[in-house]
Amino acid sequence: MNALSVSPQEKAQDLTHETVLLNEAVEALAVRPDGVYFDATFGRGGHSTAILAKLDKRGRLFATDRDLRALVTGEALASKDARFQIHHAEFSSAAQWLASLELQGKVDGVLFDLGVSSPQIDEAERGFSFQQNGPLDMRMNQQAGQTAAEWLARAEEEEIANVLYRLGDEKFSRRIARRIVETRDTHPLTTTFDLVRCIVDATPRRDPRKHPATRSFQAIRLYINRELDEIAAALSQVVDLLSIGGRLVVISFHSLEDRIVKNFIRDESTTDKDFFGQPVGTARLSRVGGSIRASAEEIARNPRSRSAIMRVAERVA
Repeated sequence: MNALSVSPQEKAQDLTHETVLLNEAVEALAVRPDGVYFDATFGRGGHSTAILAKLDKRGRLFATDRDLRALVTGEALASKDARFQIHHAEFSSAAQWLASLELQGKVDGVLFDLGVSSPQIDEAERGFSFQQNGPLDMRMNQQAGQTAAEWLARAEEEEIANVLYRLGDEKFSRRIARRIVETRDTHPLTTTFDLVRCIVDATPRRDPRKHPATRSFQAIRLYINRELDEIAAALSQVVDLLSIGGRLVVISFHSLEDRIVKNFIRDESTTDKDFFGQPVGTARLSRVGGSIRASAEEIARNPRSRSAIMRVAERVA
């Protein structure tokens, strides 16, 4: 099987993947039949398919994803629907691609569905899951960058501890980092279960409601993929893509992501004031409503939606 093929088992995983806040996100975009939209995180195409269903033959949808599996699914959709295009890229570089298509200031809605998708977690060979044994990879784009195993083999103990604490809020970060360094001296960490054993052995007190590896795996994944940097860079570029009245919709899954999104919308929705209290400059965005979370029904159906939080803004200048 080549790098861009998908097995029947993988296709089955994709079909059972349930898109989080699907109806709420599409409603927040306020899709116009003839509009131009951008799905910055195509994933397995749940949001894109729903957006396309609301477009007529004049409408256009563009998408990006850095995951090759997502690209396969997206290219299959593009081959069947001329209204849709997908580009293999990190979403922080999407503005450049869309600008090359002369879409600056012409996009009616942009959607970000952040974090790792259910199929990525469920696929053991991706290395995202602490519940399945597989290669310690964790890269969203498996053609670029260092793997988690490569980083853990080289990083200083203090660097590992800082990443676990800063990106995972792991209170036992120093103990875990010390155990990782002690272990790698005699046994390289090459699988997810190698890492899980280090974390479990170094964790003196355990929350029965949460696996002890949860925070560390999150932190390492965020670091390997530069996810927070990606979000900040992408948001800083995306406003210029939007038309006046265009919507920005962002779904995040933990507090670090949501803080970046919340602060960005706040900053772009307010203006500084001069000595006399008069506004200086013009706010480019206006916040639309408050934060939106998954319903009780969706959480019961899809427990992974519990941590999802969606924020919406509209370009006004």
